[in-house]
Amino acid sequence: MKRTPLSPRVPSPKTFYAVLAVILALSACGGRRANEQRYDLKGRVVGVDRAKGQVSVEHEEIKGYMAPMTMDFELRDPEALKVVEVGDRIQATLVVTDDDYWLESPGIIKEPKPTGQGAAPGLAPAGAAGQTRPEAEDITAPAGPSEPQPGAQAPDVRLVNQDGRPAGTRQFRGRSLVVTFIYTRCPIPDYCPLMSANFAQLNAALVGDPELGKRAHLLSVTLDPEFDKPEVLKSYGATYAGGKFDHWDFATGDPTEIRRLAEFFGLMYKAEDGQVNTPCAQGYSRPKASSSSSTAGTSGSRTRF
Repeated sequence: MKRTPLSPRVPSPKTFYAVLAVILALSACGGRRANEQRYDLKGRVVGVDRAKGQVSVEHEEIKGYMAPMTMDFELRDPEALKVVEVGDRIQATLVVTDDDYWLESPGIIKEPKPTGQGAAPGLAPAGAAGQTRPEAEDITAPAGPSEPQPGAQAPDVRLVNQDGRPAGTRQFRGRSLVVTFIYTRCPIPDYCPLMSANFAQLNAALVGDPELGKRAHLLSVTLDPEFDKPEVLKSYGATYAGGKFDHWDFATGDPTEIRRLAEFFGLMYKAEDGQVNTPCAQGYSRPKASSSSSTAGTSGSRTRF
């Protein structure tokens, strides 16, 4: 469905950055729920984060929805969350709404253990007899690229926009730049679609204030450059930007250049079978910023270009 930006009241620069902060916070991979769809999910648990209520699953193909890949899922079953461990097989229902997704009705298949260390494996619903045992230590992912330090200089990466014109970081020096990483085939509602919808709100603010529009710019960088050619990005961007790209560019380029920029912001990702396994990530810069911080998937990073 084509998204047409609303015509907001003209905001001051202070108001723009306040709105930006709120949108970046709300973009922490979450939002409202509607239009539930359900899919069967089968796979192997490769990570458990009980504090966040999440499991990382290396899943098989989800027919009619997604190719095989590894992703983090919210597991909405407290009993299952107590007993699930890395190495377990899991079978569950993946629920997807307009801007959220989670696992429910899980079945856990325990791996065989040496004699005397537990019962034989079997598929059992959460809370079944014989599964209430001490929690295993949570497994955390290895450390990825470090986040930018205060005053860090962003790399001078070379990108091209939806029209095939240069859109690297060099082109935006002297202006505030808000950056997000997307890919057009992203099927998860609270990842790329949510990020782009929030950027559409910022774009509307820039359109409504010509003076502010001269000092700030939006940049969406694809993580899937093999598929997201300029013409693909132009079609995708037209949906969110209303066909006007004066204040918002959608960029692609050499995979090495894209990864260099992503890793500068502390973002790790892996492309496989037409999908990209990555957290949400947004960042923003202001000219001569004196401090920077970055949290992939939640807020942003203020740095220098």
